[in-house]
Amino acid sequence: MSRVVLVTGGTGGIGSAIALEMAKNGYDVVISYVQAQDKAKDLQKTIAGYGVRSMCIQADVSKEADVDAMVTQIEKELGGVDILINNAGIDLPDLFSNKTAEQFRRVLDVNVVGAYNCAKRVYRHMLAQEYGRIINISSTNGMNTYYPMCFDYDASKAALNALTHDLAVQFAPYVHVNAIAPGFIGTEKELEGYDPEFLKEETDKILVKRYGRPEEVASLVRFLVSEEADFINNTIIRIDGGQMGSC
Repeated sequence: MSRVVLVTGGTGGIGSAIALEMAKNGYDVVISYVQAQDKAKDLQKTIAGYGVRSMCIQADVSKEADVDAMVTQIEKELGGVDILINNAGIDLPDLFSNKTAEQFRRVLDVNVVGAYNCAKRVYRHMLAQEYGRIINISSTNGMNTYYPMCFDYDASKAALNALTHDLAVQFAPYVHVNAIAPGFIGTEKELEGYDPEFLKEETDKILVKRYGRPEEVASLVRFLVSEEADFINNTIIRIDGGQMGSC
């Protein structure tokens, strides 16, 4: 029986690319979503075409009860989560003076607490079978690329990087925990609303002079969960085309 992969935030550009890449390579795939039910259903149909088992489940990862119900359903129907991709995340960009503590907390709740909730819930199964992989989708915004319009997002990704290291130590030796830090990835959401001049300025900061593709992030995920990457643990891998830091 193939490994079961849970992709949170599975209907977004990067999430759906990961889900498809895993299905293409024979993994059973579970997509979690909050609102985009139609997208989730369509994606599930596509995934089913690869001959693997699939599910889509509505869940707010920031809520423990939602995560528990989701994973319990997966355990009943598919046996458990072998590979967790913590991809769910939100960004609420605005001027510093307009930001509220409520907005800040919401970003942290989804981006950091959500990853923690999912990891804590699935690792029981992973530990019992002495195998598991957790990949947190972070961002270069949590490392050396900062935008004051989204300081709460930047802080959340820095916290996610720290969480990655702590979980890797906590779950060793059987569960490997790594993070991927994408730079400027050209998803529909990422490109929406930006004028050509801004996009040129951003790509000029990247050594390969283009923004990345969701499929490139998905390929890195597929490698990290493969046997070839068995000696990679407790690390954060940038995938940014050589992006230079900015502020």
